Amino acid sequence: MIELNIQNETSRLRAVVLGIANSNGPIPKVEDCYDPKSIEHILAGTYPTEAAMIMELNAVAKVFEKYNVKVYRPEVIKDCNQIFARDIAFVIDDILIEANILPHREKEVQAIDYIWNKVADNKRVILPEECHVEGGDVMPWNDYIFIGTYSGEDYPEIITARTNADAVIAIQELFPNKTVKSFELRKSNTNAKENALHLDCCFNPLGKGKAIIHKNGFLIEREYEWLVNFFGKENVFEITKDEMYQMCSNVFSISEDVIISEQNFTRLNKWLREQGFTVEEVPYAEIGKQEGLLRCTTMPLIRD
Repeated sequence: MIELNIQNETSRLRAVVLGIANSNGPIPKVEDCYDPKSIEHILAGTYPTEAAMIMELNAVAKVFEKYNVKVYRPEVIKDCNQIFARDIAFVIDDILIEANILPHREKEVQAIDYIWNKVADNKRVILPEECHVEGGDVMPWNDYIFIGTYSGEDYPEIITARTNADAVIAIQELFPNKTVKSFELRKSNTNAKENALHLDCCFNPLGKGKAIIHKNGFLIEREYEWLVNFFGKENVFEITKDEMYQMCSNVFSISEDVIISEQNFTRLNKWLREQGFTVEEVPYAEIGKQEGLLRCTTMPLIRD
């Protein structure tokens, strides 16, 4: 059995699911894409190759090995994009919640059944069908759960809107002792620079009381300001629209003071080191072309 424990985003990591790029399938058709950035790269002929993505994921696996983190990988499904492990499930406290993701992605969830089956029955939750949620929108933060959402009337037409109000309510009911704070995110099916696909695409809490944030990712200014005040302006690293587009907020904490980051994030990585973090740099720019990065490809199971 696996004894799950996730209280926040930064405690020392002990076990994680890392996505896999083997048998990733052919380059998708534009009409089958779920986000504007992938479309951009398909049209430009720069969509990432399977070999490049395998190499990048392996670089992260090596960092986990260095820090003695147990790594689980999804079972390989032929011709299926299984890179974004965070989308398919997430852990809060000792409960594993299966995400209700886009309809034709159920196979990805089945690929981690062998992990699901190692979790006690009463610690596994499948939310009702009307609750749409993906792990990139859900951040346990001690007494809080931060959730990115979108409640515009055009929700059904917005393929980049992944977490709805029903899911926010269901999660609050599951964790009555925590404060659930939801944040309305800016969405666009067509412009990657105006689209916060998930909360972790425009915000990420770090160790040492720090955080990364992108103001324009939030639809409601006072919700953005609440976060800045919560962490304190002096502790927040504001990223530009271009940096959000490069997925600068989507780094991943192994502990309070160790962060995995993309090697090209020069400005961010310099700031992180100035704050006293150990920064483990990896190449991840190819995976980033699909509008997801380090947090999106990892799903923590156990933190101390």
